[in-house]
Amino acid sequence: MSLSHAFRRLAAVTAGATALTLGLALPALAHVTINPGTAVQGGFTKVAFRVPNERDDASTTKLEVAFPTDHPLAFVSVKPVPGWDVKVVEDKLPEPITTEYGELTEAVTKVTWSGGKIDPGQFQEFEVSMGTLPKDTDQLVFPTTQTYSGGEVVKWADEPKADGSEPERPAPTLKLTPAPAEGAGHDASAPPSAAASSSAPAVSTPSVAPVASSEGSDGTARLLGGAGLVLGLAGLVVAAFGLRRGRAS
Repeated sequence: MSLSHAFRRLAAVTAGATALTLGLALPALAHVTINPGTAVQGGFTKVAFRVPNERDDASTTKLEVAFPTDHPLAFVSVKPVPGWDVKVVEDKLPEPITTEYGELTEAVTKVTWSGGKIDPGQFQEFEVSMGTLPKDTDQLVFPTTQTYSGGEVVKWADEPKADGSEPERPAPTLKLTPAPAEGAGHDASAPPSAAASSSAPAVSTPSVAPVASSEGSDGTARLLGGAGLVLGLAGLVVAAFGLRRGRAS
């Protein structure tokens, strides 16, 4: 086999491996996610629905987030986003839910942001404060619909798989962890009004740190792995060329 032929084969393998690596990494970076991805059962939290624009030729112009009705939330409020209109929809529940604050017959079932745009290569965060978080489940799923300026509609509605693998169109999912034992910290279950009068800053001002999501970290690891594979294959080419020259001499 000639050196040029071997080089072409190695180049083809490198290109294929790189394309495969990028193909695996990019979808993980493009999901609509909820950040932070965890909160404490029985408390209140502030989250941001992080929406990246996946298209090169269209802008995201609308986002619809469905709220769970099997575990309805008594308190939901949204933070205004400049340039966007927001509509909060409340519906009657199939059956009243008894909470520590009384009987709940209606709850927020959907929040829609529209009128703005997320251009190609950009993302936007839509913040929501909500509670109290249920104590009888370890997650809340928020099926989300993303609409583009060209009319395309993408539904992020697949629930997490039991085996831990990622579905094709994962819905934003908030993982719930048990509350700490009594005396271990402040009471995170107080409603917003009570939290405002409390001296505990962790309750009155929950924060959303603008850090990369777990999907983004996973995508970065895959990209670095792909880069390492490319460098390794390039080394093989250099070694083969040196061996060829050594034999020729």
